[in-house]
Amino acid sequence: MIRKLPIVIAIAAVSGGGKTAVTSELKRKIHNCKALFFDDYDFNGPDDFVEWIDNGSNPDEWDLLPLIKDIQKLLNEPLDYIILDFPFSYLHSKTSKFIDYAVFIDTPLDVAMARRLIRDFKNSPNESILEGLNNYLVSGRRGYSNMLKTVKPNSDLIVDGELRVSEIVNIITESLVNIE
Repeated sequence: MIRKLPIVIAIAAVSGGGKTAVTSELKRKIHNCKALFFDDYDFNGPDDFVEWIDNGSNPDEWDLLPLIKDIQKLLNEPLDYIILDFPFSYLHSKTSKFIDYAVFIDTPLDVAMARRLIRDFKNSPNESILEGLNNYLVSGRRGYSNMLKTVKPNSDLIVDGELRVSEIVNIITESLVNIE
């Protein structure tokens, strides 16, 4: 009997869009799976985020070899699913061949920004919060908008990011029956 490989699900969203929360909850709900989180890695990528966005934000400019190696290891384990908290979906040429199903959590930018402020500036002085907002206006928002133009249309499932995490996870798990 030929062993089937795990199905690799990529969860994408803008920063603050719910990738990590949804990936974590999916991992709890789906049996026999493992999850990899983009933020757990220290990738070599573009030095200047604004310049990277202005030059077309090519995901291939990120060296994702550590993640790729981890995906390859997990593909050899007897798992049903591998869940990736991964912002690039199918757009990174070296990781796209591993992804079977891409989900985009479509979170309004104001909601994502509010979540980021709550998450990242919980114990920060006002000046840090204002600096974070300024960075968002100067560069971050362009990156977020770019994801809506590039990652979102290249996803297999788009889920409303204003739903509760449990609702998003239910939608994703219900959609998985179509790819098995």
